[in-house]
Amino acid sequence: MESISVFDMLKIGVGPSSSHTLGPWRAAGRWIEHLKKNGNFDLIESISVDLYGSLSLTGKGHATDIAVMSGLSGFDPITFPIENLQKEIDLISEHKVLMLNGEKRISFIPKEHITFQRKFLEFHPNGITFRALLKNGKKTSASYYSIGGGFVVQKERKRAKKKIEEFSHFPFPVEKATELIAYCKSEGKSISEIVLANERSLRSDDEIDDGLKAIWDVMLDSMYTGCHTEGILPGGLNVVRRSYNVHKNLLPEDKKYTNAVEWISAIRNTEVKFRQILKWVSCFALAVNEVNASLGRVVTAPTNGSAGVIPAVLMYYLVIENHDANFQDIKRFLLTAGEIGSIFKKGATISAAMGGCQAEIGVSSAMAAGALTELMGGSPEHALMAAEIAMEHHLGLTCDPIGGLVQIPCIERNAMGAIKAINACEMALDNDPTKAKVPLDKVITTMWETAKDMTSKYKETSEGGLAVQVNMSDC
Repeated sequence: MESISVFDMLKIGVGPSSSHTLGPWRAAGRWIEHLKKNGNFDLIESISVDLYGSLSLTGKGHATDIAVMSGLSGFDPITFPIENLQKEIDLISEHKVLMLNGEKRISFIPKEHITFQRKFLEFHPNGITFRALLKNGKKTSASYYSIGGGFVVQKERKRAKKKIEEFSHFPFPVEKATELIAYCKSEGKSISEIVLANERSLRSDDEIDDGLKAIWDVMLDSMYTGCHTEGILPGGLNVVRRSYNVHKNLLPEDKKYTNAVEWISAIRNTEVKFRQILKWVSCFALAVNEVNASLGRVVTAPTNGSAGVIPAVLMYYLVIENHDANFQDIKRFLLTAGEIGSIFKKGATISAAMGGCQAEIGVSSAMAAGALTELMGGSPEHALMAAEIAMEHHLGLTCDPIGGLVQIPCIERNAMGAIKAINACEMALDNDPTKAKVPLDKVITTMWETAKDMTSKYKETSEGGLAVQVNMSDC
């Protein structure tokens, strides 16, 4: 059983894609660690990178080449100042030199040394191979696979084996929803309390709180930044940022604030009729994914392409449902959401390249629905029922980004996923979960079977759907 921490499911990173940007970025860093461990780092004469399958087909639109160079340069996706990223990449292209891990200067021409191979490797659609020529004439290479949500593995799944060892002391190891419910019943605990007990086997309460606060801070900042930034998104589709104008129309000019925390208070004092609630939730989700599309900093939830759903639903709870909510509520929400996401990852996939958009927006909507249900007073059974309802109505959702960019239809889908999550929560709370006809584990299995049946054209390859019906020239 592969046990997964909430900090694995919710990772701070750089947009626009967790599988195509954050994953390759991390893979490059892991390769450098491998070279150093084997004593080959100082012997490197030159390097090259091959991108395969989905990483190749939509890699340019997803900034995969930028991510690879950033990882090879030793930049940290969590802390690197993103406003300097394009300048650093331009310097590599201009001078044809890359400072490997910030330590070793090597000749590097991006257009020659990063190759977009259209073929697919067997193990996973998102394959990447790093190659190095050493001073002694020998060659060395390593292949990695970005399997969604910023998770990176090698074919032999060494990372998964390591996880089993690291997390074998989880007091409540969970693989299926039925196991999670069984623990909740036997221990008399909520889902978030079970997850917290597992996290405490890895780190202190202060470390857990600091980590979750950092995650929420990035989520809140991405909403705040998106709502206060206007203009055109990069990439060539000429997509106009919409959250700025939506926000401007929703928040009266007399509502004054100077930061994101004061902004929450200002929103709480606005009119909250049904139409305004719909617009606010959509605005929050759009804002996050507009930041993501512009290579901004967001939280994988569980992926970058679906990063707006969970912050939007949590923000809905804070500004609409409970004005007295505090960090403890945020903590419970994130712990519950992370656990539900991990069950989907174990039983199916969170990679659009493997399962289409049902694996990203569908999973994020299920995570948010379950987490919101716990905060709204629902039982663990209610929470998992809400997660099931949300996913049930995302089954079969394709991934067909126009131009390989995480913009159309991705940004709007986050708003739709957030609204569905809230609706699923309310439907679950109004029902008896003991009479549910479709348990969460069954819908996860169905999602995986649907993913396997789905043609590759609809799995983040931009070879079907909207991606072929609408051309870049149309935009």
